[in-house]
Amino acid sequence: MSQITKETKKEENNNITITNFKTFLKQQQQQQQHTPTGIITGSSNSNRWNKIRGSSSKKEKMEDELIHEQAIAAALLYQHHQQNGTLPPLPPFDRSSSLRVRFLGPSPNYELGGIYLVQNLCFCSEMKIEELETSHFVLVHGGGFGAWCWYKTITHLEEGGFKVDAIDLTGSGVHSCDTNSITSLAEYVKPLTDFLEKLGEGKKVILVGHDFGGACISYAMELFPSKVAKGVFIAAAMLLDGQSLLDMFSRQADSNDLMRQAQIFNYANGNDRPPTAIDLNKSLLKDLLFNQSPSKDVALASVSMRPIPFAPVLEKLSLSDKNYGSVRRFYIETTDDDAIPLTLQQSMINANPPERVFLLKGSDHSPFFSKPQALHKFLMEISKIR
Repeated sequence: MSQITKETKKEENNNITITNFKTFLKQQQQQQQHTPTGIITGSSNSNRWNKIRGSSSKKEKMEDELIHEQAIAAALLYQHHQQNGTLPPLPPFDRSSSLRVRFLGPSPNYELGGIYLVQNLCFCSEMKIEELETSHFVLVHGGGFGAWCWYKTITHLEEGGFKVDAIDLTGSGVHSCDTNSITSLAEYVKPLTDFLEKLGEGKKVILVGHDFGGACISYAMELFPSKVAKGVFIAAAMLLDGQSLLDMFSRQADSNDLMRQAQIFNYANGNDRPPTAIDLNKSLLKDLLFNQSPSKDVALASVSMRPIPFAPVLEKLSLSDKNYGSVRRFYIETTDDDAIPLTLQQSMINANPPERVFLLKGSDHSPFFSKPQALHKFLMEISKIR
């Protein structure tokens, strides 16, 4: 068969598919016009309620049917193009349907979204580890936690072929330093900065910070921007230049009674001196940090958490556009967070917009416990964003 004949056949097939789809839509619209708007029974008050409810139900049903029709249309059109070798070129990899991404810039173009969505999913699944800018994750825990809290995330990432290092910050996890003796943010973050300093020439990592770990990775991004491919903030302190962690928490001081109730200040240098560390009431840990987490992980945390050094909480960050600002940032929101509520997370995001925002539904403050698989999926997606 000649090339001209082949092209003519493809064009005819396209016309047939589009005609069939238009007929399908017309039939659907005719069915909608004959759909009852609700059942009206009982008294006049009940009738009025049923009419309103019927109208609302009809609108929702029509919206659902429209979405369903668009999905079918996209699938049919994609299948047709695939069979005839007329697929449009792949757009730049953007996102997959596993994410609910909130774009902070101009609205993206969703034209032919169904086709692009299928292509993006295929493209994402076919990307190989060696094609990524880096396959090395460095996980940084939050205040009071340690490297131990990442055990599920480490397992998932390593099974996916990634290299993973989880850092114990000074006085945290199995680090031997007394938390009360830490006097600066630099001292607290030293295990992380030492790790990055020893990183091989030309090597890059994806830094992931949780809670107070967000301020810690920001500090490291300022010092080693060329060694950090991306910074990921998980329910974390994403501060501005000149801000401290205390500044962040002061925004919600009036609204977070649970946090105030849970805090226990340690005065290792005497009650007439400033606090040296902050501990958390063990009886309130579940409500504050683990309200959606399995009981076994709550038990692990209750015997593993250590006090949070107070001096680093007071220290204001020095961040520049040249260094910190040159590193791509991503934020993962946690919807059921009682420690850093979603409203506070969104306030930080609006003040210091990252490249992308990911919404982790149903997660408490500790998604590595409450939503480990969903968190892993987000980290995988972020690693593949070009």
